Amino acid sequence: MVTLSIIVVSYNTKALLQQCLYSVFHSLRPRIEPGDGPRFEIFVIDNDSRDGSADMITECFPVVKLIKSPKNVGFAAANNIAIARATGKYLLFLNPDTLVKGEALWEMVDLMESAPEAGVATGSFVYPDGSFQDGAFRFPNLWMTLLDFFPFSHRLLGSSLNGRYPKRYYSGPFEIDHPLGACFIARREVVQQVGVFSEDFFLYSEEVEWCWRVKRGNWKIYCYPKPTIVHYGGQSTGQQKDSMYLQLHKSRLTFFKKHYDPLFCAVNRVLVAAGVLWESFRALRSAGRAEITSEACISRIRTCIQIFKMVVRGV
Repeated sequence: MVTLSIIVVSYNTKALLQQCLYSVFHSLRPRIEPGDGPRFEIFVIDNDSRDGSADMITECFPVVKLIKSPKNVGFAAANNIAIARATGKYLLFLNPDTLVKGEALWEMVDLMESAPEAGVATGSFVYPDGSFQDGAFRFPNLWMTLLDFFPFSHRLLGSSLNGRYPKRYYSGPFEIDHPLGACFIARREVVQQVGVFSEDFFLYSEEVEWCWRVKRGNWKIYCYPKPTIVHYGGQSTGQQKDSMYLQLHKSRLTFFKKHYDPLFCAVNRVLVAAGVLWESFRALRSAGRAEITSEACISRIRTCIQIFKMVVRGV
């Protein structure tokens, strides 16, 4: 068994993926000595990319275990394919739109070794300009749904009502509900106990739902400030904004239906219905002001209608 299995799911992010993997090897190298047995393995699951990502992996990173999916199976299913093949004591899930700073990967292993009660852990995230990025969150609540559609105040968006932890917490390790899905590490025993990612989710909320099960399996989840990850954010999902917006709300509704009580789900559906009606009005207003094209307006309204239908039928 190797110490660390690194799993990257990629979809049409060739340039970012290449940078990400260079940063991964740079992070791993300081602790690899000549004559060492294999301490790590890297999987890239290519979700039927059309930008030459798979060829780039073969040419530039022959040590990487490339798994080419014949179609885009989504984030959860792709990770599960690699989990079934991984042999590491720890599994680290990494998005291709990230850069690992310093020895962050080994630092996360060290932290897990020092905290046997930790089932999952993450580090701290920054944007490419070095500014702070939220990387730890509370489980979703009704305030978060409301603020998604009606952001009354910037201060509320960064508050605990919106699932954020105060920045002062990041001065030391602290327990969280779930990490940003862009980078986190888990024990193999956790996967064996609670299972793999639910394939009810094509994209979004799969790590939230999984961490829900981890916490209910009596494991703790931590955020540590030292390991640092640069996260570009939305580089793959941004390729199809409206379809990803639809997937986001489908996944959230699915998560709530699986784990929250009926009253919460009913109130949440009312908030989402009101929210997509408001989004439709905003799209029409923006088109009228020539801020967006008529095509973009129609696409957004169609997406809102699809979300509204999901709300009515309960996903």
